[in-house]
Amino acid sequence: MKKHYRSCNLCEATCGLVIEHDASRIISIKGDKDDPFSQGHVCPKAVALKDVHTDPDRLHRPIRRSKGTWKEISWKEAIDYVSSHLRKIQNEFGKDAVAVYQGNPNVHNLGLMLYGRHFRKALGTRNLFSATSVDQLPHHLVAQHMFGHPLMLPVPDIGRTDFFLVIGANPLVSNGSLMTAPNMSGLLQNIRTRRGKVVVVDPRKTETAMKADDHLFIIPGTDVFFLATFLKELFALKKQEEINLKSQLQGVEKLKQIMDQTEFPWETTGISLDRIKGLASSFLKADRAVCYGRIGVSTQKHGTLCQWLINCINIISGNFDREGGQMFTTPAFPVRFSSKRPSSPRWHSRVRNLPEVIGELPVAALEEEITTPGPGQVKGFVCIAGNPVLSTPKGDRLNRALKQLKFMVSIDPYLNETSRHANIILPPAFGLDSSHYDLIFNTLAIRNTAKYSPPLYAPKKGQRLDWQILKRLTIQLNKGRSSFIDRVKFAWLNPERMLSIALKRGPYHQSMNLTLRKLKEHPHGIDLGPLIPVTPSGLFTEDNKIHLAPKLYIQALETLASSPYQPVASSKYPFLLIGKRILRSNNSWMHNSHRLVKGPQQCTIQVNTNDAIQLEITSGQNVRVESSVGSVVLPAEINDHIMQGIVCMPHGWGHQQEDIRLRVAQQNPGVSINDLTDPQSLDALSGNAVLSGVPVRISKYRNTGRMEQ
Repeated sequence: MKKHYRSCNLCEATCGLVIEHDASRIISIKGDKDDPFSQGHVCPKAVALKDVHTDPDRLHRPIRRSKGTWKEISWKEAIDYVSSHLRKIQNEFGKDAVAVYQGNPNVHNLGLMLYGRHFRKALGTRNLFSATSVDQLPHHLVAQHMFGHPLMLPVPDIGRTDFFLVIGANPLVSNGSLMTAPNMSGLLQNIRTRRGKVVVVDPRKTETAMKADDHLFIIPGTDVFFLATFLKELFALKKQEEINLKSQLQGVEKLKQIMDQTEFPWETTGISLDRIKGLASSFLKADRAVCYGRIGVSTQKHGTLCQWLINCINIISGNFDREGGQMFTTPAFPVRFSSKRPSSPRWHSRVRNLPEVIGELPVAALEEEITTPGPGQVKGFVCIAGNPVLSTPKGDRLNRALKQLKFMVSIDPYLNETSRHANIILPPAFGLDSSHYDLIFNTLAIRNTAKYSPPLYAPKKGQRLDWQILKRLTIQLNKGRSSFIDRVKFAWLNPERMLSIALKRGPYHQSMNLTLRKLKEHPHGIDLGPLIPVTPSGLFTEDNKIHLAPKLYIQALETLASSPYQPVASSKYPFLLIGKRILRSNNSWMHNSHRLVKGPQQCTIQVNTNDAIQLEITSGQNVRVESSVGSVVLPAEINDHIMQGIVCMPHGWGHQQEDIRLRVAQQNPGVSINDLTDPQSLDALSGNAVLSGVPVRISKYRNTGRMEQ
């Protein structure tokens, strides 16, 4: 029996693993106590790496659809087929006639991250979409405007804070979304051991809220008024000359003026003004405090304003770029390069004129770009490691739209709800068959570390790694377009060579002699130290200052405050729907593991006890949930963990059974929350989808014998 050490790539926590194995089978998967970052912590998803590796439903060779059936073909034939059809569509209809969508697993994969940009560049299309505009685009836009780069994403220094304010996030389940933090339970307990405080503001009493010192229910969609009122109180309590980093801030006076002159409708939040003021005072008095907000505040109509206000709260309170507050990482692989992106959009979508943000269009526009006739209509589609039919707004409409394409290719190991529409599927070897280095999540980690994991197994005969697939397609698409020298250089590169070059250019090469060879000699990983202050030299703004009051946000906040607030619920749709994450689930791509989906039904609608009494429904009873764009039927789950007037269901479910070889998913298909979300409803500033606070109505479901969708 041998031991293999690697980081789990199934969620953002990047927990270190010890995999015991022999030549042909995995015997056990456990947490690696010698991993300097995760220190033995592991969640249930890690053991499912074995399920993914041995899953009989995985595809191993290209399959091409012909006359309603799938036929296995060679890799050479497949690459030629895909490149020729993509080139043909672009020659006939223009470069933008091909769209690309990249799903969440891309950022968990070194090869896809390194080669995806080369492939996109070879296509030259502006119709680029990804999961980013489903849940996190506001973070990147705010980082671009405030700090000069979309990857300048500050994270809570949770290991050293005394006051952790969590808004619209559930880090105990996510292990820190956009905050890579394994063993969140231990980190929260350590705050309390230090006599610190954890406060959660959320419409649901989440797993994190149950472990917190205080929890405040808030009405979805009103977080912007809570945060603005909170910031206004900070300005009232803190003298301007006491503001930390003041010489590095641009726009303090302008922001203070807006806060002093504006009254925000705090009453719409469901939280009293005294409670907000008291919380702001406690936050300010704490020696080290940090405010953190994630999906709940990002996926609403004012998500960008919310993320901007959160940064402002940390800055004005004196908790920015300092120990125990909000800090930047210093990753060994320098993913942040000089940014000269213009502040205004470089292009817009064809149908709705939606702006490009950090190089991509809102994915909520994808369906209409396929179905709306006219010049520039999307005719071809490349889906890379994604399942947008389940994970993007009004997915059932996109499901129908994909049937209209002239050509579609899916780079995916499964025949799923999206890839079933492809003309050809190119299935990669991945996971334990590939090497691993966390390119993105080291950039978001609460401590600087680095770890390289070689592949546990070599790909089987006839398999190709994902980066090899993208590399071959890129070479084919660039034939006749690139120079001989460029082609030779590109052919020579592989992920390990790219990683080696990057590490030698990184911040630890001189001080710690950090190289790929050294990482290979330390299979548990290397601790590079705690987060350290980086301003002003680490900023990417032209003046090396933090832009505290971008004109775009100031104008939007003034407009919002001056407009009469209209409640989003109505007599027709009296409830507001929010989403939730489940520890054993990861979006839509881990539901074919029996050990992760076994047990009680996970796809339920959570309803407050008093609301259930009025609706005359009980736990386990099927109910119909309807929005302005669709309806679903699923079991009710009744408790007092959800705010009255609010309902909650998980995302990533709704597996179609037609033409799909997914055994476990067929046994527990659930329903898709995105059959209820409206692609017309977006955050105006970033174009991020609005998935939180969707108006719905609930009613008893009376089975008529017909299939309900």
